[in-house]
Amino acid sequence: MGKVILGMTMSLDGFINDRSGSVGALYHDLDALQDTEPMREAKQNTGAVVMGRNAFAMAEDPDSFAGDYEFQVPIFVLTHVAPKKHPKETNELTFTFVTDGIESAVEQARAAADNKDVTVIGGASVAQQCLKAGLVDELQIDIMPVLLCGGLRLFEGIDVEQFQLERLTAMELPSGRTHLKFRLITH
Repeated sequence: MGKVILGMTMSLDGFINDRSGSVGALYHDLDALQDTEPMREAKQNTGAVVMGRNAFAMAEDPDSFAGDYEFQVPIFVLTHVAPKKHPKETNELTFTFVTDGIESAVEQARAAADNKDVTVIGGASVAQQCLKAGLVDELQIDIMPVLLCGGLRLFEGIDVEQFQLERLTAMELPSGRTHLKFRLITH
């Protein structure tokens, strides 16, 4: 069975977006990031994606996911209400809008992943829900060498006694990005 991997990029001071909600300062190297070892590994090993509604909404045109998105796999979008118009799909990329909680989204993604990894992406809310529910096996954090001095923190409200981190790897990537990979050991 594959792992549930939570991936996120944050500033050096621990923010995943700035005060206005923008992630632009954290992803100015998006093109270069696509050709890094961690991204190639993620694309190869991911069998399904769990995504928050806000991350889904970041695409100006949701139909652009089909064929363009780095993960051409089933995507499970955690939301309160499914969109009126279902986005374009392909044979590989499908969308399921999950309205009954993070446990259901991860369970459905695990079934669809067929022994490959489930990658959880998106904002702090989905990440925090996964961490609090003990659903994450591995945490992959990229640190960008920028200070945002405000915004949203990934680990806000997380009980530090709930799990322990075991560092697996640390590597420098293009444009100063540092990639960290941890195994989560839950108590």
